[in-house]
Amino acid sequence: MSSDPMTPAEPDEPLRPALSRTARRRNQVIAVTALVAVWVLLWGTLSWANIIGGLVVAAVLLAVFPLPPVTFAGRIHPLPMLRFWLHFLRDLVVASAQVAWLAMRVGHTPQSAIIAARLRVNTDLNLTLTAEALSLLPGSLILEADRRTGTLYIHVLGVTSRDEVERFRRGVLELEARIIEAIGSPEELRRIRENPADREGVPA
Repeated sequence: MSSDPMTPAEPDEPLRPALSRTARRRNQVIAVTALVAVWVLLWGTLSWANIIGGLVVAAVLLAVFPLPPVTFAGRIHPLPMLRFWLHFLRDLVVASAQVAWLAMRVGHTPQSAIIAARLRVNTDLNLTLTAEALSLLPGSLILEADRRTGTLYIHVLGVTSRDEVERFRRGVLELEARIIEAIGSPEELRRIRENPADREGVPA
């Protein structure tokens, strides 16, 4: 089973404002910090040698494979951030139980679907965070992300009807809304509130 996104004739322009020199420097610092953290985690030991090695690897990677700029235009909102994590942990437990039940059912072949969900806030950061959160939930896997339209194509396990397809798509938009409420800018929050997940006709 598959579901095509409801795509308008002309997609909205992504919210990607030009980066200032300060913003570019901040993004580079964040990228280096993240790469060093991953390097240290891979070695499993926090030491000056691993930190220096991570800095060297990060510098080489960013020089040879420069990443597209990811703009963070919002700020962290503590209560919505807590709400996001509580809801995510609940979804993680529920999805794990559902996948375990499907695995234990003898003689039952689970059905699956590829579902297209078009996000309302088309930024690289929102696309990445929403895709990562979905990939961490058992039973869902990101197959492709269309950066131009902000559409995620997700393989979902245990889908048997059109109603379940639409329910999952609404769930993706609700997840996006919780992320934007936690770290979004006023403009991003406005887009989410003007286009609620349960409103018919929302690009998805």
